[in-house]
Amino acid sequence: MKFVDEAFIDIAAGDGGNGCVSFRHEKYKEFGGPDGGDGGRGGHVFAVADPNLNTLVDFRFSRRHEAKRGEHGKGSDMFGAAGSDITLKMPVGTIISDANTGELLYELLTPGEVVTIAKGGDGGFGNLRFKSAINRAPRQKTPGWPGERKNLKLELKVLADVGLLGMPNAGKSTFIAAVSNARPKIADYPFTTLHPNLGVVRVGPEQSFVVADIPGLIEGASEGAGLGHQFLRHLQRTRLLLHVVDMAPFDDAIDPVAQAKAIVAELKKYDAQLYEKPRWLVLNKLDMVPAEERAARVKDFVKRFKWKGPVFEISALTREGCDPLVKAIYQHVHAQQLAQNAPAEIDPRFAGQDSQG
Repeated sequence: MKFVDEAFIDIAAGDGGNGCVSFRHEKYKEFGGPDGGDGGRGGHVFAVADPNLNTLVDFRFSRRHEAKRGEHGKGSDMFGAAGSDITLKMPVGTIISDANTGELLYELLTPGEVVTIAKGGDGGFGNLRFKSAINRAPRQKTPGWPGERKNLKLELKVLADVGLLGMPNAGKSTFIAAVSNARPKIADYPFTTLHPNLGVVRVGPEQSFVVADIPGLIEGASEGAGLGHQFLRHLQRTRLLLHVVDMAPFDDAIDPVAQAKAIVAELKKYDAQLYEKPRWLVLNKLDMVPAEERAARVKDFVKRFKWKGPVFEISALTREGCDPLVKAIYQHVHAQQLAQNAPAEIDPRFAGQDSQG
């Protein structure tokens, strides 16, 4: 299925039904009084986060979504039925914003989460509502209220723990295929990956994390060059970035250090917060470097790149060095999850108030 991470839709909640003007007509009851019922409420439009979906492609072909309007009120004290609601299923990680103003409305971050994106209009009042001691035969009624209508932009940011960053043909797809259940397209030419791939990496029983592979970046990506800039948003929710570097480029004139610096520069231009995320250096394709030259080449790269963070030497093709990297990633991600879910610290001045009160 084609990966679609952006869509525009028009939604309309149902209008409320109109109130009714009616009077009771029965044999031997000349003055039966008003019995016009209220109109029914219009249908709402809901959005639900469906963990079984991973793309917004359905909304590319179905842009208009309307809920039913409420029924009109009737005589004999009959109120109109409410209009049927509609529920739109969206992938977890979908951002819903106003297409006209750009205002962020909702974020679907939890599987099964339901939000109301458009409310149906209330039904109008029938003349039964206006009956009083001084107005025993009211002829007033009110129309139903219109339902909300919105033009929405849907944007998907995948919920991955780890994101792969690097130039085209750096071996990111080979790495995600080696350590996870993902099976991306792999070939010996750049830009093989045309859309993000997600893979679940299982470290042990009940120990796993999700890794995202996006199309490779090139210099000028933040201004729109290449493909990667379209998908950088998918790295914004990750807990860790792996900067994958090709240590054996096919062209001897290519300098891996210059390429790595260009990637970091593009990351900083695109989003400063993304640039500040924890980032590890993964030196790939070392199986293609003669064994006696590996240590010197790695040392020279780290020195010229002026890198102070963690460094991992791997070969995604032979899976050499992948296991230690995967275990280190899980420990880092798990520690962040525990820190995020830790209870808030209580000020010691107020620590004993619950037990006293």
